Amino acid sequence: MNWEQLLSLKRFGDTNKRLRKEQDETRLGFEVDYDRVIFSSEFRSLQDKTQVIPLSETDFVHTRLTHSLEVSVVARSLGRRVGKKLLEKHPHLQNIHGYQPNDFGAIVAAAALAHDIGNPPFGHSGEKAIGEFFKTGEGVKYKSELSDKEFQDLCDFEGNANGFKILTESRAGRRGGLRLSYATLGAFTKYPKESLPKKPTTHIADKKYGFFQSDKEAFQDVAMELGLVNRSKTDISYSRHPLAYLVEAADDICYTIIDFEDGINLGLIQEEFALEYLINLVRDRIKTENYYALKSKEDRVSYLRALAIGTLIDEAVNLFMTYEEAILSGDFDSSLLDKSKYEAQIKDIIKISVENIYQSAEVVDKEIAGYGVINTLLKTYTNAINNCFHNRASNYDKLILKVLPKSIDVSQSSLYERLSSVCYYVSLLSDSKAILDYKKIKGINF
Repeated sequence: MNWEQLLSLKRFGDTNKRLRKEQDETRLGFEVDYDRVIFSSEFRSLQDKTQVIPLSETDFVHTRLTHSLEVSVVARSLGRRVGKKLLEKHPHLQNIHGYQPNDFGAIVAAAALAHDIGNPPFGHSGEKAIGEFFKTGEGVKYKSELSDKEFQDLCDFEGNANGFKILTESRAGRRGGLRLSYATLGAFTKYPKESLPKKPTTHIADKKYGFFQSDKEAFQDVAMELGLVNRSKTDISYSRHPLAYLVEAADDICYTIIDFEDGINLGLIQEEFALEYLINLVRDRIKTENYYALKSKEDRVSYLRALAIGTLIDEAVNLFMTYEEAILSGDFDSSLLDKSKYEAQIKDIIKISVENIYQSAEVVDKEIAGYGVINTLLKTYTNAINNCFHNRASNYDKLILKVLPKSIDVSQSSLYERLSSVCYYVSLLSDSKAILDYKKIKGINF
């Protein structure tokens, strides 16, 4: 791979090449990407979607929206700092093509801002709930009518693939989705492969999948424009865009440190015990006089959190530059932080977060409720659209169809497209809207 291709400003529908040196410096194409994401309705809905603690009534607990904003800030720092070093190493990118360090920051920030845009309500349990409906629930009856890859898309419903659909799928009046630059779409796609074969190797790019069967042509168009390395002769599978490693690192840094901070502030992790873990990560940076001057738990944790994020940003930048050649060749097979000298400290923090936060009674109880909500919505909506397609809709089915948006086309001849459109609709619901729809179906509070 080469950086000239990887930094493509092309957007869906472009017929002429967009050159960096011809860009308006007051409104760069990569910065427009960020604006288009942040003003989208799909991004706004993240304000009422679970990050860790579902439906929490505590003000300081993160939603998907606040998490995404924080990840984008960390990603921007990573991108700018890596960009500066890359331009020093490859001066022709700046001298001939006009790229600046901030271009790298803008690409990574926009991709990071969108990284959770495809996540359904109720966090990762929402993804699992959609998958379980088809894998072991009522949706298993559709298996024989779908291709293996189509059915796998549904059984392993993936927020990353759903995000790619949101960013790229055309609909009436919106050709090419949000029409982001291909560089940003490449940096967004952490898993540039289709749903099967599942985890064919231990390479980080094979951990999940990044696009649905309905969007594979759009992804291949992006991959060809960016010059991503083809990793399979039989299936659609490519190497990652190098900047996807920075998007991943920004997410890893934030959920490792900030979810941990939430757990401390919620009282799920004892302060004294938790501070020891953070101090192990920032021991070389901490100024004890500043730390001991802080009187509240929140201020002490905030101070250590800021130092920890700074430490891991430095580490990720150094690791990226160390492994740049392997990353460009598609041979770098792990996340950046898996190579970190702080790997042990990071694993310690994640371990205690899993035990005390992600598996806490509050989280588990509300994930159980989320499963029930999503299962009911999928059962009701898929039955209604398929009964309508086969001209056997009941009066109840017809009423249900009236509350669904026109974007769900019940006349589609493809069963896969009909089922996917229902999953897509449910995935876009906020936690509160999903519960409201559930109550309507169940006749609760009427």
